[in-house]
Amino acid sequence: MKIPKSLLIILLIFIGGIVFYLSIDNNQNDYKLSFIELNEMVKGGKYKKATFSGGCFWCSEYDFEKREGVIEVISGFAGGSEKNPAYNDVASGKTNHREAVQVIYDPKKLDYNILLDLFWRHIDPTDEGGSFVDRGFQYTSAIYYENEEQKELAEKSKKELEESGRYDSKIVTPILKFTSFYPAEEYHQDYGKKNPLKYKFYRRGSGRDQYIDKIWGKDKEVSYSKPGEDEIRAKLTPLQYKVTQEDGTERAFENEYWDNKEEGIYVDLISGEPLYSSTDKYKSGTGWPSFTKPLVKENIVEKEDRGFLFKRTEIRSKKADNHIGHVFKDGPKDKGGLRYCMNSAAMRFVPKADMEKEGYGEFLNLFE
Repeated sequence: MKIPKSLLIILLIFIGGIVFYLSIDNNQNDYKLSFIELNEMVKGGKYKKATFSGGCFWCSEYDFEKREGVIEVISGFAGGSEKNPAYNDVASGKTNHREAVQVIYDPKKLDYNILLDLFWRHIDPTDEGGSFVDRGFQYTSAIYYENEEQKELAEKSKKELEESGRYDSKIVTPILKFTSFYPAEEYHQDYGKKNPLKYKFYRRGSGRDQYIDKIWGKDKEVSYSKPGEDEIRAKLTPLQYKVTQEDGTERAFENEYWDNKEEGIYVDLISGEPLYSSTDKYKSGTGWPSFTKPLVKENIVEKEDRGFLFKRTEIRSKKADNHIGHVFKDGPKDKGGLRYCMNSAAMRFVPKADMEKEGYGEFLNLFE
């Protein structure tokens, strides 16, 4: 029997609808399992988590996910007393929750101070009534701490921001003890990636980026800072700690980057400060990564070193104050005559392909 064309179209739409429904259900189950697994990894000590409210969680999620060391960002609801709230109830102000994100991160690659810095640079901390175009308590900002260390670091960062004079109005973002966090519905997760056109349209109209540009300008990217001693010890291997914190030196020809020929930049292992570029790297024959000049001269500090048989000039990173290596006057004469002899154990290499997503896009023109 021949099936009418109109009936065939209706049948195909019906079948497609069923497949789409099932795919949504499966995606949601996978997501919930992922959330549980991630939190188990946090409990096991592999990862850490931090919770922030910064207005629209689509925007907060998108901003945090771009940072190296962030494993996952979950959009959800924090601070309220009601269990398992629905988005419509939170958005309408029927509950005591704020829209929030929970950031799962690798403490070996990222520290809490960097997350705090990123958070402040993507919100309006002076707004008591909401966040940009979104109004109401559910869209106000907040930092939720899970332990005393997070509390102290959050309070310190807030105080530094208040004393910076960057804002004309009082900073009202509260620092609150974490109580609960509930993931939002699956369709809210990774919204900016799944719905790029809708997300960009919303964000452009919200006024968020215009405000960030006005307040932070060229400083809107995360700054570089040094974490506390406990965080440093947890992040570094024994060799990395010996080199950066105890002014040690790794073995020649037995280190990670001495013969690395890939395009990219070298950043401070702890703070992420950009230090050197592969465009200035050369084979010195010494067995250590050597460069003719620093990538950003302001990010290094030269100090006199008399701890060897002869006087040397030590190189340290400015923000993290880590020992990186030494500079000598036996480099290529046509390149200035200097040899910046560095320790691989004091740096992290960022390949050219990853520079944009890790916040180093400004240096991509070096490789054109």
